[in-house]
Order: sequence, then structure tokens, then C-alpha cells
Amino acid sequence: MIEGYDIRFSELDDLAYLSNWLSMPNACDDFPFNDSEKEDALKNWIGFSKFKASLTGTINDVPCAVGTLFLMPYKKVAHQCSFYLIVDPEHRRKGIGTSMVRNLIHLAKNRFKLEGMNAELFLPCNLETILERLDFKLFAKQEDYVKLDSLHYRPRLLMEIFFI
Repeated sequence: MIEGYDIRFSELDDLAYLSNWLSMPNACDDFPFNDSEKEDALKNWIGFSKFKASLTGTINDVPCAVGTLFLMPYKKVAHQCSFYLIVDPEHRRKGIGTSMVRNLIHLAKNRFKLEGMNAELFLPCNLETILERLDFKLFAKQEDYVKLDSLHYRPRLLMEIFFI
């Protein structure tokens, strides 16, 4: 792992880092929202920090990744959650993504007593190999799910893991 790497609960101030990363070329490719939707998506994403459902990876106290559990508000489905994760493009492929997913799983199981997590991926996506390594299973694939323009689409994968 990287020297000086640590994980803490996210804070509202981490929104500036999220916003910066998602404004970088191709960094937003892993998410379905466009530029006009990005601000609302980011506020929702960091908003779960008030429930301590969001983790920020840091290197020497500077954020390098943010992962958030999207907790469900209804009792019938509150036993599972989705999550988002982004790693600063400068720090990818160093083990941070794997560490963040492991810690999000731990948070889901132990703090929130959830039974499982699911992820929505838009191919191509680096997170797919991490999730496969951590025993997430593919349960659906939809071709041509995200419309990029009149001729180009991206497929969506839905993956899940159960703890019980």
C-alpha cells in the first residue's frame, strides 16, 4: 500500500475533491450522469456523509478517493445498498480502489448491519475486476443502456455481494 495512506469518514468539504476529479477528462465515464446532472449527483453522493456512510481515502491527509454507501430509506429494502466509488485518476492502479471497497463492505456489514451490496457499472470500468476479486457476482447485463450520442451507447453491469 502507499505510504501515508489512510481512510476516514467523509466530510462535506470532500465535495470539492469529488467535483474536481469528476471534471477531469474521462473521469466521469464510470457514472451515468452528464455535466448538467453532475452537481446534483455530487451533493447526493457526499450527503450520505452525515450518516457516516461515506469513506474518504487519504494520502498524507489529502483525499485521494471517496466511496459512499447509498442507504435505502424504506424498511423492505433497507437490508442492502448500492455504492459509488471514485479514485483520483493520479492514484489509480495502486490498490486504493480495492482497499476502499473492502472498507465499504466492512462498513455495510458492521455499522449498518446490511445483508448485501450492489454496484452499477458502465463498461468499460476498472471497478469490475476489483469487484470480481472480492466475490461480487454479475446478476444482470444490459447492452446499450447509457446513450452517449445518437450512435453510441454503453452497456451496464449489475453486480452484488451478500454477507449472509
